[in-house]
Amino acid sequence: MRRSAVLICLLLCFTKLSAQLLPLERIEPMSWWTGMENPKLQLIVHGNKIAESNVKLQYPGVKLVKVHKVENPNYLFIDLLISTAARPGTFNISFTKAGEKDLIFQYQLKAKDKSAKRIDGVNSADLIYLIMPDRFSNGDKSNDTFEGMREKTLNRDSIYRRHGGDLQGIINHLDYLKNLGVTAIWLTPEVENDMPKASYHGYALTDHYKVDARFGTNELFKAYSDKCQKLGFKVIKDLVHNHTGTEHWFIRDLPMKNWVHQWDNYTQTNYRDHALMDPYGSEKDKRRMLDGWFVTTMPDLNHSNPFVRNYLTQNHIWWIEYAGIDGLRLDTYAYNDPAYMADWAKKILAEFPTLSIFGETLVDGIVNQAFFTEGRTLNQPLNTHLPGITDVQVKDAIYEALNTNSFNRLYAVLSNDFIYKDPFKNVIFMDNHDMSRFFSKVDENLNKYKSGLALLLTTRGIPQLYYGTEILMKNFSNPDGLVRSDFPGGWEKDRVNKFSAAGRNNSENDAYDYLIKLANYRKNSTALTTGKLMQFAPEDGVYVYFRYNAKQTVMVISNSNQKEINITTARFAERLANFKKAKNIITNELIQDISQINISPQTTLVLELQ
Repeated sequence: MRRSAVLICLLLCFTKLSAQLLPLERIEPMSWWTGMENPKLQLIVHGNKIAESNVKLQYPGVKLVKVHKVENPNYLFIDLLISTAARPGTFNISFTKAGEKDLIFQYQLKAKDKSAKRIDGVNSADLIYLIMPDRFSNGDKSNDTFEGMREKTLNRDSIYRRHGGDLQGIINHLDYLKNLGVTAIWLTPEVENDMPKASYHGYALTDHYKVDARFGTNELFKAYSDKCQKLGFKVIKDLVHNHTGTEHWFIRDLPMKNWVHQWDNYTQTNYRDHALMDPYGSEKDKRRMLDGWFVTTMPDLNHSNPFVRNYLTQNHIWWIEYAGIDGLRLDTYAYNDPAYMADWAKKILAEFPTLSIFGETLVDGIVNQAFFTEGRTLNQPLNTHLPGITDVQVKDAIYEALNTNSFNRLYAVLSNDFIYKDPFKNVIFMDNHDMSRFFSKVDENLNKYKSGLALLLTTRGIPQLYYGTEILMKNFSNPDGLVRSDFPGGWEKDRVNKFSAAGRNNSENDAYDYLIKLANYRKNSTALTTGKLMQFAPEDGVYVYFRYNAKQTVMVISNSNQKEINITTARFAERLANFKKAKNIITNELIQDISQINISPQTTLVLELQ
């Protein structure tokens, strides 16, 4: 399909759209704060031929710097300067056109919340739980359908349709997550995705400032964040810089032609992250990697356009301040303009120094991952200021250990951690909404499953679980809808409720009980949350490492063999010198003599040394 044809079709629609637009359709951001580090603010104004208006405002401490008129007369971009003298309050922004009544927008300035612990940041002491809101729990049936939206009805029989999960459903199960040992919650994007089909996942945005009505409201999202904070959870927001949905209001009425990346013919990204770092690489390959579209329904935003950059950065600052966000996950990080992302991170962290950020980097190789992280540790052309990434190399290495009986790759991957500024800020995981589920990937073998969880929750980094992992949810990701199934019991008429032990079978309760014991131990273990890591070279299919600090030492022994192994521990004397006994943190068994230890087949022992 020719992309130019797509845009021509859209432009033809714009002429009709203009007639339907209100004289003043919207101003974004619709509110702001005093006391921000950056005094500059750029408002985007959308309305029918709004560019024909003169703009006036008067408020102490707020200066109208410039009004930008662009290609589309339905837009104005207004530069404001909010000085330290500005105080919280409201003021009128007037749009005056000869012979017509003035249009008035009442703008609100609030005081920035400078509470000491409002934004904690997510770190290696946390356990992240990833939820796809549409598929977790339906807590409010009144928001299941909306006549004004393009996908009006639910259909739980289809893996690509809306199922009705929402924010209230998540709020209703926060106690369940607390009991599980979770300390941080990451939702796939909860903002509006008003697309005709398959938009339940949240990555085809149609309104950056509005929670999808089928999930709830902005006010409910803030209430969710506030309740999380009271219960000890950190809130992670999923951001999409790279693209939007074709039904986004600013795509249906483009402010200017270069708001999105334009091609003579529809051009999809080549998915070649190598092109960004290759010293011998082609500029054409690099451009296609960065500027190519993901799919025809997701226009690729042009980050070299300063108005686009301002719009996205301010939107993210707005949500962090509005809802008290602790961490950000950045979707499709490698496909974004590197210079913009570096500038974006500097601006975000200047406003919120304790905020944590990690980028999705599903790329090929350890060096490729590290290329996107902060510090220029690999002679990168610029400092990305990105603290952490999604560490797919650790994931793949753990799977290799579980399924091929060799720990050599995991040992090697971790031995290369010197290339990161801080590898403990990387998010480690076994699966997510784009991948085959963990339990299926280990052949539904419960011993492998437990062993994988033990490795995930005891090695370095920030561990992340995908919803339903604790109850052995399964399926492969072809098609991806199969790994986004509903959590059983999240809907009123579900036949079973796996939020409850009574609704789970024996294997599911075994898995759940194992995870809950391990996760809650980890939460209170200083060695596992903030301690150092020392690993020893694998021998005979057995891998041993230690997490330790001055107060506590935890020894992890993993046996990938299909037979019991007895190991002599003398070669681990560097870390065992002062210890004689150990407690198995799962069984509470006390091992009186740790000079020799037996390990069952395909098992990982987590031992607190005494």
